[in-house]
Amino acid sequence: MNLLPENPDLSQLRRQAKELHARYRAQDIAALQRLRQSLPAARGLSQAEVAAAGYRLHDAQSCLAREYGFASWGDLKAFVEAARLRSSDVSALRRAFLGFVYAGEVVGGMNRSRPALAERLLTQYPEIEAGCPTTACAVGDVEAVRAAILRDWGWIHAAGGPLSLPPLVAACHSGLLTVADRRAGILDVIRLLLAEGANPNQSIASRWPPASVEFPDATAPLSALYGAAGVSFDPDATQLLLAAGADPNDNESLYHSLDRPNCTALLLAAGAQVSGTNALFRCLDFDDLGTFEMLLSHAAGAPELSHSGLYFHAIRRRRSLSHFQALLDAGVDPDTTNEEGMTPAAFALRHGLAEVATLLGGTAELSETDQFLAACAAADLDAARALLDDAPDLFARLQERDLRLLPELAAAGATAAVRVMVDLGWPIEAIGGDWSASALNQAVFRGDRELTRFLLERGASWRAEHGFGDDVSGTLCWASLNRPVEGGDWSGCAEVLLQHGMPAVRRDRTDPHTVIMEGRPRQFSEDVTRVLLQEGP
Repeated sequence: MNLLPENPDLSQLRRQAKELHARYRAQDIAALQRLRQSLPAARGLSQAEVAAAGYRLHDAQSCLAREYGFASWGDLKAFVEAARLRSSDVSALRRAFLGFVYAGEVVGGMNRSRPALAERLLTQYPEIEAGCPTTACAVGDVEAVRAAILRDWGWIHAAGGPLSLPPLVAACHSGLLTVADRRAGILDVIRLLLAEGANPNQSIASRWPPASVEFPDATAPLSALYGAAGVSFDPDATQLLLAAGADPNDNESLYHSLDRPNCTALLLAAGAQVSGTNALFRCLDFDDLGTFEMLLSHAAGAPELSHSGLYFHAIRRRRSLSHFQALLDAGVDPDTTNEEGMTPAAFALRHGLAEVATLLGGTAELSETDQFLAACAAADLDAARALLDDAPDLFARLQERDLRLLPELAAAGATAAVRVMVDLGWPIEAIGGDWSASALNQAVFRGDRELTRFLLERGASWRAEHGFGDDVSGTLCWASLNRPVEGGDWSGCAEVLLQHGMPAVRRDRTDPHTVIMEGRPRQFSEDVTRVLLQEGP
């Protein structure tokens, strides 16, 4: 790994990347070898294949970043921009560092934490922590925290530091809790703070936009427990807080713990209530039968079990037969209807899930319209086309509830069904899903480049608005920063959207993390930003 100088210069690094790209285009052997060794897209390729690949400047930047030990050019660039602050203002460097340590709901943005980058910055510039005990909580410097308590015991109860965080929140929400070399120290800080009398229910108001650090949203409190169980997913930190009396019913911890259920059982054992948290519905967003059954076993008497809403949600998420059997075993009535008078069995048939419908007692004959919907959802092009041939007015008969099937299947990742439906003539801008969005919005949310391309080629508009009042570019903002689907290709989606009319962006001169699209400020992940800036050769 190459070492950065103590005061790295971004302009010089850009020149290095341009030089590497120029040498690559000249078929320089050493440049080809560097890309083969460090560029993920070139690994496993022969020298000739790399030479013919036509890599662009951003690929050379990616290669250079990895040679310096960074996961991406975006990380290298962010590191250098933060390091530049060191010479003029250590407090500004600290604030930039904390922007890597915490997620957007703490720092006032839409970003995820970047603990690897925070660790690298702290290792190179340890003065970041000096003189700030709240930052010491975030990095696990237990001796600095102990010294702060000796100076002023009341400090453990007050918000402080650049982000106005109570000490326990600063420790439990720290992304460095996921870094092996920092975790033990942060756990020791949590133990010390609790032993000295810190309130285990310390919390802050959310800073998620449009809220901010200066103007937080008091209606959305974020507890220390939520940081441990629903952000870092750390069972030891969670258990320390629960043993000290942290309230597991904080309206956040149980729900968010399901994203990676390391702490879910601890919360339930401590008395977390399933009812009223939407935890059962959230769990159905994941293919995790064991955790779902565990929640059901703690949900006796929950209103969610008194009606069939869970069946409908499970059908939309295309869950396994075992999930539906678990609902039946829990006593959830499969015969109650939704607001449209439809039973779960009928809904399953319309979604092409015949086995689920049979399990739920669906034996009624389907109408011609429902047969068509079922064939579409099952991606049975021949059956659907035959029904259309017999009844050319089928599309005209479809109601709004029927049209929602297209975006709902796109949200579930049922791409084969979506392709069949669009090729048959389904209204491509139909709105549906949890957030009233078009199929294109759903595809971009999932980072599905090929489905995004397919929908755009068939006439879908990037200006299609969703239920939160934004268009597909806004969907790309949120999804690229938060990566809701593992393996999603949001930079690929950005490339396809540009090819089909979405405008490029320009840098906002007042904010290095913001770009301007048609006069609107936007924040995307760095890789997506680079694509939208069209930073080519």
